[in-house]
Amino acid sequence: MKLAAVFFILCCLAYTVLSMSNVVPFKRPSPKQKHKGKTLCRSGFHKWEVVTGQQFDVKQGKLVTRYQCKRCGKEKVEAH
Repeated sequence: MKLAAVFFILCCLAYTVLSMSNVVPFKRPSPKQKHKGKTLCRSGFHKWEVVTGQQFDVKQGKLVTRYQCKRCGKEKVEAH
């Protein structure tokens, strides 16, 4: 009798642990979260950062500086 009760309790605990892992949040992202970092870049106001690495362009034969936007990831190259 005690063995059956212990088995029943263990099965109930296992079921609750397994069923709790399937919870999916359905919260909609706020407009602030949805458009974060996109509006300024769309208007042409990027936040450029210098990318260190390859600084010499073989095709142009010049030293170049590579920039990457911190918000959207767009890249631009400036030759010297």
